[in-house]
Amino acid sequence: MELPGGVYGITSADFGGTHVKAARMLLEGGVKIIQYREKHASTRRMFEEASEIRKLCSEFGAVFIVNDRVDVALAVGADGVHLGQDDLPLAAARRVFPHGIIGVSARSVEEALAAEANGATYLGVGSVYPTNTKADTKLIGEEGLRSILGRVSIPVYAIGGIKLEHLRKLKAYGVKGVAVVSAILGDADPREAAKRFVSEWMG
Repeated sequence: MELPGGVYGITSADFGGTHVKAARMLLEGGVKIIQYREKHASTRRMFEEASEIRKLCSEFGAVFIVNDRVDVALAVGADGVHLGQDDLPLAAARRVFPHGIIGVSARSVEEALAAEANGATYLGVGSVYPTNTKADTKLIGEEGLRSILGRVSIPVYAIGGIKLEHLRKLKAYGVKGVAVVSAILGDADPREAAKRFVSEWMG
């Protein structure tokens, strides 16, 4: 499956709505790749939410990724899974998800090269800018992002504190897209914020 470039929307229930509502607003704003990221819910609830988002992504012709949980991704028929450095090892995920998209978080050239060598489909690289979305975030800055871009050949999505004004610079660096949470979902009108991000990327 072709990975969409541009805005990579990540769901969150931290802004007064549900993951499903967040996914719908992102999709209605033109986002073509959605990641369901939930760290604390029961597996049953995650399955139910991911099932709803899977349906929405199918309606909108978008790619659907589940964060961390290969079992949930497989159970709902997601297009792929995104793995952190402490999640299921990439090689093990690839054995049970042989044809799926598998993204891997990378914060260093070493992590990026290892992920590429082990068959990752794409990388999520950051945090490029300061962010409060994830508590354990390590800031690598634009320099860290560019050092990884210079060493790998698989697609890279930049993540971490990305705002509208960063898009043109990041696109010029050669990223496939930008993963965004708070700058869209924390806006007074997330749907319109998503549209602005998509338009800025395309412009």
